Amino acid sequence: MAAKTDLWLIERELMEQGAEVICGCDEAGAGPLAGPVYAAAVILPPYCQIDGLNDSKKLTEKKREVLYGIITRRAVCWSVAKVEAAEIDATDILSARMKAMQLAIDGLAIRPEVALIDGNRDKGRYAAITTPHKLVVGGDSKSACIAAASILAKVSRDRFVAGELDALYPQYFFAKHKGYGTKLHYEMLDKYGLCPEHRRTFLNKWEERKP
Repeated sequence: MAAKTDLWLIERELMEQGAEVICGCDEAGAGPLAGPVYAAAVILPPYCQIDGLNDSKKLTEKKREVLYGIITRRAVCWSVAKVEAAEIDATDILSARMKAMQLAIDGLAIRPEVALIDGNRDKGRYAAITTPHKLVVGGDSKSACIAAASILAKVSRDRFVAGELDALYPQYFFAKHKGYGTKLHYEMLDKYGLCPEHRRTFLNKWEERKP
């Protein structure tokens, strides 16, 4: 029970300072070689307890899917946004992450007074978090709202990559590796080359070593 209470510590402090509408925001898919980067923003009812809520990276895919349904039903409001691979290449991944998170916040039906942002960065060269915010390093295991956002972002991206991208480009087996730089993914890159969903700026070293 203590762990659940701890997830509301940061939100509680803000509410005691007068904030009434707080959202958590996190992104997923910064590291893969292909596909968009996703972000989610979530406003939960104050002190809402969701069993198993935690950093999405510490949960199994099955558990994340279950929690996705619970979070989307119980949240006051939620939003998911993405920035495509082509824009990641045209700008940079940090800017794309910031843009995706701000788009997710902007997509909320209720404007938050403050956004809790996972990580230690709030701006890149081409985009920044413009909503009043607080950075929380390791926030997906410290804040209920950020943990909820991390799950929605991760599940949304995995569904897109394993569903739509895998159907469009079955030769790459996106459903198996979700676009990450696994041995299988590199083997398929060697065999088929790049597709439009690959992040070319992430594959400079691979292109340099091609015969």
